[in-house]
Amino acid sequence: MSFCCGASMIGTKGTLKHYRTNIHNVPITFCPVCHSVNIHYLAQSEYDILADYAHGDGATEVDFEDYVDQDELALIENCVNHENEDPMEVVGCQIDMALDLLSFAKQIGDKEWQLVLKKRLQILNSRRNKLIGRRSSV
Repeated sequence: MSFCCGASMIGTKGTLKHYRTNIHNVPITFCPVCHSVNIHYLAQSEYDILADYAHGDGATEVDFEDYVDQDELALIENCVNHENEDPMEVVGCQIDMALDLLSFAKQIGDKEWQLVLKKRLQILNSRRNKLIGRRSSV
């Protein structure tokens, strides 16, 4: 399971740019709070090799899935949430985890961590409110 700024990262596939080469369908994780993106650790070494070869060959577009066989289940099991899930469920799960962490931070008296968690909860609550607004306008 991957974490960023305390939030669990969401698993998906994306396009990453390596110099002048776009590499599509790379297994990545991204943070719903700070929008940080990382290559999934199970695909990191294959990505590095493919990126170096593609750049060396002067390729502008490469599909990760065409060159690397990945165990999709292992990639998916490592993430708490996935992009294809209902966004409201993802945000709800993130809020629940942040509330659990906030409760623990209060128990141990970590004031700085509490402030970080409260800021994260504000961001997640804002995202949840936007999702509710979208649903009510449809």
